[in-house]
Parts: sequence; structure tokens; C-alpha cells
Amino acid sequence: MSLDRSQVPVFVLCGGLGTRLREETELRPKPMVPVGNRPILWHIMHSYAHHGFRKFVLCLGYKGDAIKSYFLNYASLNSDFTVELRTNDVKVHSIDHEQDWEVTLADTGELTMTGARVARAAAKYLKDSPQFAVTYGDGLTDVNLAQEYDFHLAQARVGTVLGVPPPSRFGELRVSGERVEEFSEKPDFANNWINGGYFFFKREFLPYLSSEEGCILERDPLVNLTRDGKLSIYKHRGFWGCMDTQRDREQLEKLWASGKAPWAVG
Repeated sequence: MSLDRSQVPVFVLCGGLGTRLREETELRPKPMVPVGNRPILWHIMHSYAHHGFRKFVLCLGYKGDAIKSYFLNYASLNSDFTVELRTNDVKVHSIDHEQDWEVTLADTGELTMTGARVARAAAKYLKDSPQFAVTYGDGLTDVNLAQEYDFHLAQARVGTVLGVPPPSRFGELRVSGERVEEFSEKPDFANNWINGGYFFFKREFLPYLSSEEGCILERDPLVNLTRDGKLSIYKHRGFWGCMDTQRDREQLEKLWASGKAPWAVG
């Protein structure tokens, strides 16, 4: 059964500790680390919205209050307003932003793993939706998410993962014994793919998940789904970047500052 994109819930994993970006995540959760003047989470959601998805379920954990505060105060952060100090009444004069998103903030546990976060949030907020999306709160891409969703529906499998070539951060050496046979500064990984973190699933995926704290999405759930022949790959050779380290963040910032960030839409 298909579903209009505007009604497909997008579950965003926002609860991790972000230990490899500790310079930033000691102060805030990784999805709230800014790229330009917006949290990376906003950029991710804006990409989905550009392609017609407007319902979001944010799976919160570590420092989730910061994300709750951001969306509770979204109107005042993005609009002019007046505060009557004696009564603390707030009047927002106009809504000076274009976002028509529906955002559900779901506390899924401080130390809960990715699969359990999806399971816990879906138990409350998937309701009767036949399709849903899942992504992480730290990855950006220029993929056409509407086309990936259509591909997912056409494949008629339970799940679809965005496949991207592995980043060629380091040069590759091909050797024979102790002799270097080929030196490639920018190796070609044309036939290799990694998990790009943008998923679509039918609700039939739910039994593969567990609400137990230790359920990791990328282990038993996706391994077993693959074993059963029910996972498709949507291959994307365009831009993809993950904010895993401070170096990654600096690269994303540089792209945004250039005015030519590949993921920027609308």
C-alpha cells in the first residue's frame, strides 16, 4: 500500500552520545550542532520537506531537552515577538518562516540503541501508517528523497537503504608482497557501497525490531531483513556527508559558507 509523502512519518535518530565529536556534544546533542546558522537536524528535515515529507518523529535521548526547547521556541526564534514582562505573555507578530512541519518529540531513553529507539517511537507514533522513513541526525545528502521513496514502493520489498560510495579520504595502495603495484590518491570505489542512512520501510519491518535497550538497527534487524531478501538498495553517486568528527563538521561548514552546499534546497 502506498502513502502520500506528506503522511509518511520520518523517524530521525537524535539520541546518541556523539562521542567522536566531543568538542561540540559536551554542550548539546549532535543533531543540534550548527552548520551555518541552523542545526544539522534542521538541514536534514528541510531536505525531506523539500521532497514532500512533513511529518517528523524525533527519537530523543542524550540532551534531548535541547531539541525540545528548540522546537518549542521555534516561532519566537524565527519571528518578531513582544513579551509583556509583568504577565510573561508572549505575542508573536507574524510567522516569519515557511516550515509547515509536524514535529513529534519522543523521549526514547538516554542509552537506548538505534533499533530500540525506532521501535519505541513507532509503537506510539507510527499508528496505522503503512510506510515510514528512518534516518540519522548527522548525515546530509543531495539525493532526491521523493525518487527514493517511489523506488522503494516499486521494489515491493520491506525496506530500502540509500547506498553511497565510501568516501575516499585516504589514498589506496595495491601491493604484492612488499612491492607497491599501484598508488591511487583518489581510489575508485565505483562498485562498493556503504549505508547512507536514509531508509524507507513498510510497517512489516516492525517485527524485526525490539524495544529492548540494546537493539541496534544496523545489526540483527537489518542483517535479518537482508538475510530474508527483503532489503533493496537505492544507489546514489551524488553528495553525501556525515558529521562524525570535527573535521567533518568543518568541511560541511566550508561548503555552506561557499553558498554552494550540495544539499541546500529551496
